[in-house]
Amino acid sequence: MSPRLLLPILALLALASLVFALMAGAVEVPAAAVWSALTAPPEDTATRIVAELRLPRALSAFVVGGLLALAGALMQVLLRNPLADPYVLGISGGAAVAALATMMAGFGAFWVSVDAFGGALVSMLLVFALAHGRGGWTPTRLLLTGVVLAAGWGALISFMLAVSPERELRGMLFWLMGDLAHAGMPIWSALSLAAGLAAAIALARPLNLMARGDLQARALGVSVGPLRLGIYLIGSLLTAAAVTVGGTIGFVGLIVPHAVRLVAGADHRTLLPAAVLAGGTLLVFADALARVVIAPQQLPVGVLTAMIGVPVFLFLLHRGPRRGLP
Repeated sequence: MSPRLLLPILALLALASLVFALMAGAVEVPAAAVWSALTAPPEDTATRIVAELRLPRALSAFVVGGLLALAGALMQVLLRNPLADPYVLGISGGAAVAALATMMAGFGAFWVSVDAFGGALVSMLLVFALAHGRGGWTPTRLLLTGVVLAAGWGALISFMLAVSPERELRGMLFWLMGDLAHAGMPIWSALSLAAGLAAAIALARPLNLMARGDLQARALGVSVGPLRLGIYLIGSLLTAAAVTVGGTIGFVGLIVPHAVRLVAGADHRTLLPAAVLAGGTLLVFADALARVVIAPQQLPVGVLTAMIGVPVFLFLLHRGPRRGLP
């Protein structure tokens, strides 16, 4: 599909998803109340629900979805695998350990977010240090180091859940499954998304060349080593920002870039912004459904993304060989 057509369509879908998220919920809000909440100070209950609860959550969902999709697109180039995932290098495991430790200590949501980001950075630095052997960083070495580190984080998470107090257990499990119930206005994460997208688009041409293989990229003047390091740093920071806001939300960074690639091709000048729009739209719809499926109770949004992602992943995996993909 032409980029001139794809990007406007995705932008309209993103806008539609935000409107749907503002209207849907245990308390139905009409379109007029949504418009009033967006254009004037909230006065009644309906406009307060939109302005103070649903709008921050919907925007957070869009930003987190965009962060995960963009990180997934970069990780798929880094590992030269169109089915790679932004969590594959253990970033979410480090964030989860730090966040759960903070919850066990009884600190509030602010410190959970701060420590989750710090844990993600520690995990990133560990992979960065441990994967550097003779010949520098290679996709295989990065992947194996990340998988082993993720297994170690998983063991720590299991231990922490086993010894945690019962009063903290529900919140910890919701965070691990992905939860946007306590998300506020995503100012810093939105800035992270904008900066990450700008940096990734600036690297779009080298990314196109690197996707064809290191040898061809080097022959055309690309410094593969520094580019690989830059991709890893950007992707890791994007993943850390997403995990900090919404916990560990699976499948968005896996299926969205791959699905967009099947529709729009592998040109990263189009793929990257399209993935951000599609990832944000998907997560906004999923989070809205998580609020209404068993209303007035709410599901962790990670449950919905998994239920959507599993069949879509299997479908894409089945179609992959016809497109020349693994």
